[in-house]
Amino acid sequence: MKKNSTKILAFILIAILICACNAVKRVPDGKSLLTKNTILVNGKSTNDETASNQMYQKPNGTLLGYKLRLNLYNLANLNPDSTYQAKFKNNPGLYERQAKILSAKQVDRLGQSFLYKGIHEFLKSTGEPPVIIDTTKTKKSLLRLKFYYFNNGYFNVKTDYNIDSVGRKKAKVNYNITTGPAFLLDSIRTSIMTPALDSLYKTNKEPSLLKSGSQYKTSDFEDEKNRITTYFRNHGAYFFQPTYVTYDIDTIGKKNKADVNLIINNNNIQERDSSRTEPFKIYKISDVNIYTDYSPANSKTPIKDSTTYNNFNLYSYKKLKYKPRAITDAVFISKGSTFSDTRTTLSTRYLNNLKIFNYPSIQYEVDKRDPLGESLIANVFLTPRKKYSFGATLDFTHSNIQDFGIGASVSETIRNVFNRAETLEISARVNIGSSKDMANPNNNFFNVSEYGLDMKLNFPRILLPFGTEKIIPKRMIPSTSISAGFSKQRNIGLDKENFTGGLAYNWSPKRSNTAKLELLNAQFVRNLNPDNYFNVYTSSYNELNNIASTYNTKAENLDTSNNLIITKGTAGFTDDVINGRTLLTPGSPDYKQVESIEERRVRLTENDFILATSYTFTKTTKKDLADNTFYQFKTKIESAGTLLTAVSNIAKLPKNISGNYEIFNLEYSEYIKTEFDYIKHWDFGKEKVIAVRSFFGIAIPFGNSDYIPFSRSYYSGGSNDNRAWQPYSLGPGTTNASNDFNEANMKIALSAEFRFKVFGDVKGAIFADAGNIWNVLDNVIDEKAKFSGVNDLAEIALGSGFGLRYDLSFFVIRLDLGFKTYNPAHDEGNRWFREYNFGHSVLNFGINYPF
Repeated sequence: MKKNSTKILAFILIAILICACNAVKRVPDGKSLLTKNTILVNGKSTNDETASNQMYQKPNGTLLGYKLRLNLYNLANLNPDSTYQAKFKNNPGLYERQAKILSAKQVDRLGQSFLYKGIHEFLKSTGEPPVIIDTTKTKKSLLRLKFYYFNNGYFNVKTDYNIDSVGRKKAKVNYNITTGPAFLLDSIRTSIMTPALDSLYKTNKEPSLLKSGSQYKTSDFEDEKNRITTYFRNHGAYFFQPTYVTYDIDTIGKKNKADVNLIINNNNIQERDSSRTEPFKIYKISDVNIYTDYSPANSKTPIKDSTTYNNFNLYSYKKLKYKPRAITDAVFISKGSTFSDTRTTLSTRYLNNLKIFNYPSIQYEVDKRDPLGESLIANVFLTPRKKYSFGATLDFTHSNIQDFGIGASVSETIRNVFNRAETLEISARVNIGSSKDMANPNNNFFNVSEYGLDMKLNFPRILLPFGTEKIIPKRMIPSTSISAGFSKQRNIGLDKENFTGGLAYNWSPKRSNTAKLELLNAQFVRNLNPDNYFNVYTSSYNELNNIASTYNTKAENLDTSNNLIITKGTAGFTDDVINGRTLLTPGSPDYKQVESIEERRVRLTENDFILATSYTFTKTTKKDLADNTFYQFKTKIESAGTLLTAVSNIAKLPKNISGNYEIFNLEYSEYIKTEFDYIKHWDFGKEKVIAVRSFFGIAIPFGNSDYIPFSRSYYSGGSNDNRAWQPYSLGPGTTNASNDFNEANMKIALSAEFRFKVFGDVKGAIFADAGNIWNVLDNVIDEKAKFSGVNDLAEIALGSGFGLRYDLSFFVIRLDLGFKTYNPAHDEGNRWFREYNFGHSVLNFGINYPF
């Protein structure tokens, strides 16, 4: 208690010190600290973020309303060197006395130490100097505001500003905007000098962005200019640029209306010291030349090998190493077609996707053989990557099971394996880690290990015995991957070997959409140490042992301390209960508990064979890493075992004594699984973002199975899920995580997070996570773990908390502290805030944002 009181007192003193800082300490006399910018539009305050972004000066940043960075800056000594020297000037003889003890050199170096100088440099760099009102910048802000509203159709806008004092050396700036009525677009005409472009414009089915009756906006005019340019350049106008689109806007004699004349002049051609104009030409492609091994070094050397395939000319400065179709399938520019920017972009994307060339370049030149000058030659320059490349990585990892891990891998990539632009990737990996959740009798720090070997062969096309161009055209950049892998793990104490293999097809229906069809996904999981089950799942053992203390009838099941012997005693007692050799009767609570423990043990220790087919579709509007206004939707449906059952039925194969089919003397899994994942981000400016995520997943066993394999089940809790619970420690249902590593076959998860800037690269977040897992339509008998109807939605747990993140540009280090806000494991009426304290909180460490 005394220790905690000391911490609390220290925290209060620090808080008082920071809060006691004078915000205007660094504000000179006669100047004012900017506390607020207010934009008043026609007398009313506006929260228009774009308008606010016109400000040259913005108030000092706040953290939950407190100017933390300003006060940190005010704590700093701006001239620590002078202060250090003044100490000796004000105390004659002090320097000599200290020099006798430390030496003159050490006394001088002491002034550069962290205590005297470093801490102040840190406070200055971390903090933020006061934003002092500068009327020159205020006038610039006012001018930008005037342009902003003028560009939105308020041609008669009037602006001024005033500065209001709000305290000693503090003031706010009011920007007063009187817009007047907005101007609307009236008649819209076009004047296009080139007949060919005029014809294209009239046949364009895309609606114009400029519409009669809509409010004037400069951005609409720019967007229309880009729309026209894109359309023309995709229909042969090779030399057309946005600068050729101009507008004549006439407001004379109009009341708050503007007539628009869209003007497109002829092509302006520069010839030495003169220029001339002529109508734009619509260009067609006369030749497509592909240089398969181009480099600046060999560009002047003669071509040694060439061929023509489907009207494509392929050239090589050495021997041609590619099957022609492998390259031409990636080029969307064809002889006789009209020039198109889109085809150029698609070709570049596809060629990049082959991963056998560096920075493909496509250049055009006017074909001098055409007397009309309306033909282009497309030259595709490809620089091959090395056929063999070796890679090695060293990673430090953190996961829901592994608290700390060190991983290393080596890989070899072989390109153009069969001369059809294929790539073969072979990699080996090893990982050692530490986990406090593992069975660890020897108390070793590194108690988790894994090694494995993987192979993946990629084909830049769909590999099927029939054509797929009509279903998946090559503009969707299709590919096929064949994979195989093996790994051996020493993980949760059971240890396992994992064999995988798969055949998958990938394509992109649109730029923002991706699709993946895993035609075959095979997995064989072999548990190497099933007898160690009760050493790992200690809660199950304790429950079984507690029941055995009352109902066990055989002394050989117990050790000298009268506890069940693992594995002989646990297996013996369970067998006695289920076969009626104890006083426990079917239907009694303890009998059901033993039955449930045994069901779970069998499920988690049995070897699994899974042969699945799945389809995954993803759509995202995210443009780049800096985009914070987007959504992402992902759905997946997976079916396992159906093909094997169909073959078994057709072949009339025999079933085992359990009434199930087997393959390699092993009952295979059969289930259907579907998932929906939706993420949405809203950017409110000033580095404030709200992010939400919703997830629903369910896997239903049928036919050959009455449960879902552990590797395909769901769990809840952890740094990327409900952060108020440890991984695998939430649910199922209201069971209060009675087992170790709790999992189930249905999951609901909802999360929301408000992200904001604290200072520098340090970001903060306030979050709320809701969700749980349940068993449904499987062999679990515990009613508390089952989802029986809509009423069970009351079992959704809620966690809330806050976090800090440090942005290193290429990844984010994340710390989140979660508190159990609503815990369905408690009795109804006693679920809210029962464990809402630091003692029951969970600190999560993560890499990058959770969603």
